Amino acid sequence: MTDANGDHFPRDVVIVGGCGRVGLPLGVAFAARGLKVTLYDINQAAVDVVNSGRLPFTEEGAGDPLAEAVATGLLTATTNPASVGSAQNVVVIVGTPVDEHLNPDLAAVPRAIERCVEFLRDGQLLVLRSTVHPGVTALTEKLLVKSGLKVDVAFCPERIAEGKAMTELFELPQIVAARSDASLARAEKLFRNLTDQIVLLEPEEAELAKLFTNTWRYIKFAAANQFWMMANDMGLDFERIRHAIRFDYPRAADMPGPGFAAGPCLFKDTMQLAAFNRNNFILGHSAMLINEGLPLYLVSKIEEKYDLSAMTVGILGMAFKGGSDDPRESLAYKLRKILMTKAAETLCSDPYVADDRFVSQDEVMRRADLLIIAAPHPEYRELKSDKPIADMWNIVGDGVLI
Repeated sequence: MTDANGDHFPRDVVIVGGCGRVGLPLGVAFAARGLKVTLYDINQAAVDVVNSGRLPFTEEGAGDPLAEAVATGLLTATTNPASVGSAQNVVVIVGTPVDEHLNPDLAAVPRAIERCVEFLRDGQLLVLRSTVHPGVTALTEKLLVKSGLKVDVAFCPERIAEGKAMTELFELPQIVAARSDASLARAEKLFRNLTDQIVLLEPEEAELAKLFTNTWRYIKFAAANQFWMMANDMGLDFERIRHAIRFDYPRAADMPGPGFAAGPCLFKDTMQLAAFNRNNFILGHSAMLINEGLPLYLVSKIEEKYDLSAMTVGILGMAFKGGSDDPRESLAYKLRKILMTKAAETLCSDPYVADDRFVSQDEVMRRADLLIIAAPHPEYRELKSDKPIADMWNIVGDGVLI
């Protein structure tokens, strides 16, 4: 491993933002293939946990390979920014966020690179891995040229679902995009350590491919939620209707059930796509109104049947999806805020998410007059109670009519 000047790189890959939910599984996967990986992260607590061979969050199948990689020295974590110069391949796990006005911050990725640009070296390959606004790859290329660095740039978007990274990193095709043939070949070589299925694109094509993927899922969830509200307003169980539509009928097999469409990506990336198209995205904005409005609709339907002002309401599940310990952008918190203004008391519980404001599930079951399942954790499948349960997920199995 040498750079353009013949200098030696002691590591194969350094991942910037490497102790997070995208960077750490990727680092573990590369290490499992025998590559020497350094995780650079500003979170000292997470770095310490990783260097002890433990996961700082839940990711199925990653615990044992992490412990082995740390023990053998193939994987190490650090808060030292100079580590960015230690590897031939630099993978940056920094995406494009949206601000409080739902506008994308195009400078977020360049700012992150500027913080460590002094440690980059000629001959390195820099890979953008998180979702970025179209054009950010080009901005990165210009930044590096302006800095006088001869660094190849590629955009290779992550495609994993939380909890499935250690399967999907090896089984799903990897999208690889770069401006030059040389950069493309280097990025392809890197990701062939994980899979033989590589899809080659231009950077702008890959940027849109990632946004289209997340937005498509968000719109599908919005359609299902709108269908559920229509059926629910008529007093009909949408789950019975959905079963009939999907039963041995392949053209409707992908119709999801209703539920909170949340998390750190789907809403954000739909708004990014709207901004990219000069806010001319009626379908995306409609999906946002439906999905983000679901907690208020849910409470309004409950209010039609019960006097919430005299009731203690228990919310079961505060993560943004079932089986996860990730509460980022979870609509369960919006539900909690609404209920705190309407119910006599609101209790929250989650078997995965740690929060001092939460109580145990047993306490929720004992004290609540009404239960709302806000995240479809598998632990709730055997839930039994003589109290009313609002279950738009059908996790209990009694339908989704509320």
